[in-house]
Amino acid sequence: MPKVLTAGSPWRVILLFAVPLLIGNVVQQLYHVADAMVVGRVLGVEALAAVGATGALTFLLLGFTWGMTSGFAIPTAQAFGAGDAAGVRRSVAAGTILSAIGSLVLTVGAPFVAEPALRLLQTPENLLEDATTFTVVTFLGGSTMMFFNFLSAVIRAIGDSRTPLVFLTISCLLNIVLVLGLVPVLGMGVGGAALATVISQGVSVALCLAYVVKRVPVLHVHREDWRVTREDLVRHLRIGVPMGFQMSIIAIGTLAVQVRLNALGPDAVAAYTTAARVDGLAVALLQSLGLAVSTFVAQNHGAGRPDRIRTGVVQGVWMSVVGSVLLGAVLVTGGAQIVRLFVGPGEDQVVGMAAHFLHVNGVLYAILGVLFVLRGALQGLGHTGVPTVTGVIELVMRVGAAIVLGASFGFTGVVWANPLAWLGAVALLVPAYLKAHRNLESEPVLVGGHAPETMVLEGGPHEGSAVMDAVVPDVDAVGTHPTAGHDEPARPEAEAVPETDRAELTDAGCRH
Repeated sequence: MPKVLTAGSPWRVILLFAVPLLIGNVVQQLYHVADAMVVGRVLGVEALAAVGATGALTFLLLGFTWGMTSGFAIPTAQAFGAGDAAGVRRSVAAGTILSAIGSLVLTVGAPFVAEPALRLLQTPENLLEDATTFTVVTFLGGSTMMFFNFLSAVIRAIGDSRTPLVFLTISCLLNIVLVLGLVPVLGMGVGGAALATVISQGVSVALCLAYVVKRVPVLHVHREDWRVTREDLVRHLRIGVPMGFQMSIIAIGTLAVQVRLNALGPDAVAAYTTAARVDGLAVALLQSLGLAVSTFVAQNHGAGRPDRIRTGVVQGVWMSVVGSVLLGAVLVTGGAQIVRLFVGPGEDQVVGMAAHFLHVNGVLYAILGVLFVLRGALQGLGHTGVPTVTGVIELVMRVGAAIVLGASFGFTGVVWANPLAWLGAVALLVPAYLKAHRNLESEPVLVGGHAPETMVLEGGPHEGSAVMDAVVPDVDAVGTHPTAGHDEPARPEAEAVPETDRAELTDAGCRH
């Protein structure tokens, strides 16, 4: 159902809005958890380490495409919020064309660089064959992942965040069934685990397409809509490429950590891989709150409610801190028991190392929770510079810690790379948001707001980090809002919409 976040108690609105995002994030993590549990317990720790050794490389390329396609859906959300049905269709057409080009490049080129890149990352020789197999299969099926993310993002852009969640859940369940069939039954090894994910994502793409064709007429692209202009493509690239780049910055830092882990041996790789799977589920909870704050801020910014933004962000920070403490307590007290679900008996060293990772991260989750909320708030206000710089800071801190501390303290030094990166980013985000917070005091409050009834950007672009999922005001606009900061883009005026298009939009909203 369409949902606006410009009325009601801010903390309650944010929390309720975060629930479907949370479920989607957790379900997404279950892909990786299913692979890790089956591979680790059926094929052994060495095979689990081989899969783990591919994570940074696949994230570097697939992370860029995930961020980019999520960015392609932002103009779709803006056009739908403005009541511009023709603009929605043109945006979908432009995003589809660019996603198809990206898929072609990924599918044709990436498999050839898999083995050389893994060697460059100093992947242990005994892991190289399985790691190469897993990477090649993943890249060959990368187009399914890319189009699922794009289709999910445009469906959410028109206010429907539940349907992509349903399809993602179906895909996850299918992935688990396929992994159990392809790995232990058919004996396809780590390649079977990668193939299971590719097939399940392909099914989710088909479900999205069928849903759009049957239930979402506003996304039906007409023949004339395919005549996209250079300006249309540039606008989508202008938003999508920086979001993809931000994801790549994170991936480069992960690559540095991976190199140091590879030098420490298979046990270190397996321990870090296992702990990262558990950590990913915990981080998804905090990430969802950051995504909800981002959309809350974006909608209230468009509605002229700076008072709600100020209150909502402060309440969001407190909710993230409370949630972080609870999550940390679970991992500190039960981390070792959780890790044992992923590895077979007799791997006490791996369990101990992975539990140490979870203890360190768990104690410091409050820093990460604040990072997600403040970065999401700035993105919702349309401030893209500081979030990008914080990504660079995270890269420098993570790489530096992995190289320097990893060389001095081994696995413990690598474990501290993430918390130090969070600290570096928060050190910039806090003063940046406080400045924006003060600027909001001077903005007039429009009682009742002025957002159009069709503003239903529920969820926004999704599948990834807070950077990727932000819904921001139109970054193409020229000039500034009279009462905004100098780096804040102007709010575009809605175009006049023909009655036929407005009826089509209204009908589409009623169907959700």
